[in-house]
Amino acid sequence: MMRWGRAILGGLLAEAMLIVVVAPGGIMGNEAVVTWSAVIGAPIVTFLAALWVCRGVESKLVLHGTLAGLAAMLIYLLPVLAGGVAQPPVYWVAHGLKVAGGAAGGMFAARRMATAAGVARAGA
Repeated sequence: MMRWGRAILGGLLAEAMLIVVVAPGGIMGNEAVVTWSAVIGAPIVTFLAALWVCRGVESKLVLHGTLAGLAAMLIYLLPVLAGGVAQPPVYWVAHGLKVAGGAAGGMFAARRMATAAGVARAGA
């Protein structure tokens, strides 16, 4: 069963965490720090958000994680593009890394679930 709301909430969570990561650079007024902390932080926060999304999900974990990454990307992009704001090319890389980080988080959760199931069967 797809947990759409959880995936979208995971995207929101990832974007909120990314704001926390990027904010110090913005406070310092250093655009390079903002840019690179966004690029580096994007896959990390979506990986973590995907782990949260996959808790309690029994199947399609990689899909759930990927959807969380897509949600994070769209939550940022829709208002920006609607406002006509141009994005530096490196931000497009960061958006792709959000999706990749979400998929990786889902894959990690799936492997963890498979390992736990194997251990449970071996102990039975």
